[in-house]
Amino acid sequence: MRADEKKRPAIKGRFRSRYWRGLVVIAVTIFSALSFAPLPPALQQQSYATLLLARDGSLLGATIAADQQWRFAPVESLPDKYHKALLLFEDQYFYRHPGINPLAIARALRGNFSAGTVTSGGSTITMQLARLLRQENYRQQDKNKPARNLWSKTAEALRALQLEWRFTKEELLIHYASHAPFGGNIVGLRAAAWRYFGRPPENLSWAESALLAVLPNSPAMIHPGRQREKLKQKRDRLLHRLHQRNYFSDLDLRLALLEPLPEKPQSLPQLAPHLLATLKQQYPSQFVLGSSIDLFAQRSAQQIVARHSARLANEGVNNIALVLIDHEKMETVAYIGNEAWQQQQRYAPNLDIVQRPRSTGSILKPLLYGLMLQDGELAPTSLIADIPTQFGGYSPKNYDRSFRGAVPAQFALAHSLNIPAVRMLRDYGIGKFQQKLQAMGMSTLFRPADDYGLTLILGGAEGTLWELTSIYARLAAGARDGDKQQFMPHLLLNEKSQFAKTIMKQGAAWLTLQALIDVARPGNDNYWRDFSGSQTIAWKTGTSYGLRDAWAIGSNGRYTLGVWVGNAGGEPASFISGQSSAAPILFDLFDALPSVNWFNKPAQALKTISVCADDGYLAGNQCAAIDKEIPITSHFDKVTPNHRRIHLDQAQQFRVHARCESINKMSAQDWFVLPPVQEFYWRQHHSDYKTLPPWRGDCVAGLLQVDEDQPIELIYPNEESRIYIPMDLDGKRSRAILKAVHRNPAAQLYWHLDDEFIGITKVFHEREVALEPGVHKLSIVDKQGYRLERRFRVIGKE
Repeated sequence: MRADEKKRPAIKGRFRSRYWRGLVVIAVTIFSALSFAPLPPALQQQSYATLLLARDGSLLGATIAADQQWRFAPVESLPDKYHKALLLFEDQYFYRHPGINPLAIARALRGNFSAGTVTSGGSTITMQLARLLRQENYRQQDKNKPARNLWSKTAEALRALQLEWRFTKEELLIHYASHAPFGGNIVGLRAAAWRYFGRPPENLSWAESALLAVLPNSPAMIHPGRQREKLKQKRDRLLHRLHQRNYFSDLDLRLALLEPLPEKPQSLPQLAPHLLATLKQQYPSQFVLGSSIDLFAQRSAQQIVARHSARLANEGVNNIALVLIDHEKMETVAYIGNEAWQQQQRYAPNLDIVQRPRSTGSILKPLLYGLMLQDGELAPTSLIADIPTQFGGYSPKNYDRSFRGAVPAQFALAHSLNIPAVRMLRDYGIGKFQQKLQAMGMSTLFRPADDYGLTLILGGAEGTLWELTSIYARLAAGARDGDKQQFMPHLLLNEKSQFAKTIMKQGAAWLTLQALIDVARPGNDNYWRDFSGSQTIAWKTGTSYGLRDAWAIGSNGRYTLGVWVGNAGGEPASFISGQSSAAPILFDLFDALPSVNWFNKPAQALKTISVCADDGYLAGNQCAAIDKEIPITSHFDKVTPNHRRIHLDQAQQFRVHARCESINKMSAQDWFVLPPVQEFYWRQHHSDYKTLPPWRGDCVAGLLQVDEDQPIELIYPNEESRIYIPMDLDGKRSRAILKAVHRNPAAQLYWHLDDEFIGITKVFHEREVALEPGVHKLSIVDKQGYRLERRFRVIGKE
């Protein structure tokens, strides 16, 4: 055997070894390219529009993507109709090829050669996705559209192989449907379904699904005057093919062929633009926001606020905000962030007022009332003083500028009286109340308690409509559900529940709402109890100082509704009030909602006490008693301070004492007696009030030794008064008016200021005096020798 013949097997062996090594290298290279080569950036770095959906999936609104494309977030799965139409039109063998279909390419080449022009590219859906991603990358880099040639086709084929290697077939279909162009700046199936047909992809008809399957092939055809008839023919041909596959009946085909093409993209609804903006800011990476909003409730709220907007604009009030919460599920069902009059820019129509702090007015009064009930500091009918009041330099006034002497706590709440509320806050403690409000969810009370002072209860603080309505919703939930774990209201259906600390127990919450049921309704609605169809609503209004904000917040058996009206810029309005401006909106929306039953009385959360019928404090065998319910947690122990044991003569006409009458001729009675100032104003509203009988003439001597009553009381100045006296225009200091009352209307009072006699008064006990800055002492004496002394300070330069 020759030498060269001996070498041939060795050469062949080396050739085979190199061949297989080469194949391995090629295989490894291909595997690495498919597995580790970076995917197109457009798959990861995509900007999407943000959608806001109602709880039933209806579209409430959307904001365009950052690149000004209507590109919605990808669908989770393709609807069956669109899925069938897409595969039949674009790629029947999608599930059988690895991204490239050689048979389709060969068929396309043959057809193009026969036609003498390019009529088909033989691209699979995966190759089309590769092309779309490549075009998107060029667009993001502000480059011109890539050329269409053999090299680009080869690049698409290689990219298609990579995509098939990295994704499932279903994922590829979703990627394609999400990147496909549908005309203009509409990108993706979800955006096309909403823009052209006003509904989600899963609700499209066969004709609509077929149109969206063929449209990406020639998206410009959708525009008027641009071969729309050809587009319809393409759609109809696809419908016939679908029918041939027995996907639907003959009747369905005839009906589908009759459906017209959409004329133009529809405007997207803007039913909750402020909620969308707020949620987009809170959840910047979430592009489909499934809210708890009820479409019917939202539309009803929009219609009602639009109607009232015209009424309020005539009164100088140009903005309305509203929140409706289902306090049974703790879900927000309506949200009007800002209804600005005619959407004029000067009224800040884009501002979400629901989330903006505004002066609270009287809207916090029910919370103070409930907390004091719970802590045993009062009972519902306990009398609270309603008299001229000064605390330092602060002098609160009632809305009607009148005084009632004293009123039951629940009456003061139902009629929103300011003076009793301020007195209640002073007794409860400003800091303590602030801490409770913060625990309830008010995040706007960030200043020290002393900065707010007693004005905290009358609008000296700010709160948001969202937080205040949420607090009222939890109040209603607590009254209904007892001490179950409470939650913060949801805005999104998939939002994780946030626990809320239970501050007010069931008994106190229920009694608070019962007091609010008696708030007088606006207009003829005040007679609501006379109508069998009327629903029970516990509600409260508030009007801020300076007439800048008006509130109405109320609850029925299912919903809690908060309404704010005012001007976004803080301008005052002369006729604004919670009662006349905000309350009509509240009741109109409640009337539009399904009527629901009120809560059952939580007997297990209440207990009964015996209180005086006339002052609401514990009877202690000193008065005619009635039963009243208080929270079971209450430790209310205040015995009546307004009943006194007196002794009358045999004729029951005059008071007597042991120094002027024998004991066996006296009769003892318990008498309802208010302090002199309270009595002075109480008598003006209660004609049945019986003043203390006068002393019998022979009993007046030595009266001071046996009578503990103080018949004189100062109206002004109070014990806590600090008086500021301004300078008049002529440079002289103004004069102050000192006021006092006496139980005996016929009494004479002798006045001394700084130990100097300044005069006598009868009937109307007032003295006008000139006061210099500094501390002064006022003394008042009557003929019987009763004396009252008070020191007070006048503020100013001494």
